[in-house]
Amino acid sequence: MPPFPQNSYRISYASMASLSTLTKPISEISLFLQKSSNLEFSTSKIRPFTRSNVFKNSSLSSDGQCCPTFDVPLLSCSEVIERMRTSRESHKTKQLYLAMYSSVFGGITTDTAAMVIPMDDHMVHRGHGVFDTAAIMDGYLYELDQHLDRFLGSATMAKIQVPFDRECIRQILIRTVSVSKCREGSLRYWLSAGPGDFQLSSSGCHQATLYAIVIKDQSPPDHRGIRVVTSSIPIKPPQFAVMKSVNYLPNALSKMEAEENDAYAAIWLDDDGFVAEGPNMNVAFVTKEKELLMPHFDKILSGCTAKRVVVLAENLVKEGKLRGIRVENVSVEDGKRADEMMLIGSGVLVRSVVQWDEEVIGNGREGPVTQALLNLLLEDMKSGPPTVRVPVPY
Repeated sequence: MPPFPQNSYRISYASMASLSTLTKPISEISLFLQKSSNLEFSTSKIRPFTRSNVFKNSSLSSDGQCCPTFDVPLLSCSEVIERMRTSRESHKTKQLYLAMYSSVFGGITTDTAAMVIPMDDHMVHRGHGVFDTAAIMDGYLYELDQHLDRFLGSATMAKIQVPFDRECIRQILIRTVSVSKCREGSLRYWLSAGPGDFQLSSSGCHQATLYAIVIKDQSPPDHRGIRVVTSSIPIKPPQFAVMKSVNYLPNALSKMEAEENDAYAAIWLDDDGFVAEGPNMNVAFVTKEKELLMPHFDKILSGCTAKRVVVLAENLVKEGKLRGIRVENVSVEDGKRADEMMLIGSGVLVRSVVQWDEEVIGNGREGPVTQALLNLLLEDMKSGPPTVRVPVPY
């Protein structure tokens, strides 16, 4: 096949036939790249990226349809970085990314344009990675050690060889928050099988990688009661549900299903029909006998916040607001006829559920025990013991 012209490439969407319609060998039909005259790409002129100059004009394809043509510039590294920075600045978001650590470049950056990971990282194209989080409250990291223990446990289950020891990871995370200057927000971090190739196995990865990012969410807190639905998206098998991996497609689809039905979240049931969890939070109930009831953690993610709430709930037992605490299987029927229902997690903290599917929970208002547990958790985040609050040296 003759070589392409040095500075001009012509490509047309209309010329690209699907495999099912090909009637000639690939070696013959690939000549369309030279014959097409619908798109020009010149490396001699590179213009800043805007939507207006992506699509230059329109032309008619061989079947008479209008076919847009566009520039595909070849960019230098500095031009890529500048365009990424411009793209970030042009999109309004409620989340600010204040600092990122990457073991790939071995340091921390505060430039959002540099907060990237390699495309051949197996966490990207194979989902071979785990993650966890910790809230930042008043300059303290809340339950960092509890989340870090779960994080390393998830890495073991995912067969990821951790590149640093526990204390080293802990210090990297604290240092990243310190550099960010963030006093109210969240820290999220990942362990990946690492970059290396696009194969299925991670045997070709150079080394496992650690990433961390500090996020400041500017959304105002909202503790109003919410509606949930029962998820039709299959729950992950226990082997994968108990680890916090980056494979969150079922979780994302479950959340989207809820939003499509004007609900906040969708509730998963396990294979036996018992209440399991939400897409990224645990579920709990207050029975008519005034007991706090929570599903077992053997088939779902062991929620650090949920387990802390169980500890804090002992205060309500002492005060007589609860008669007891139980962790056991919960049927849908028992859940829907409970006096109170709540979601618990590091993102929602403790939030009342006032309706599940078509069933109103309790009196349809935020429950008093749920509110009491939220207050206890907020107080614990602000003035709890050193076992749950790690100071950040800014």
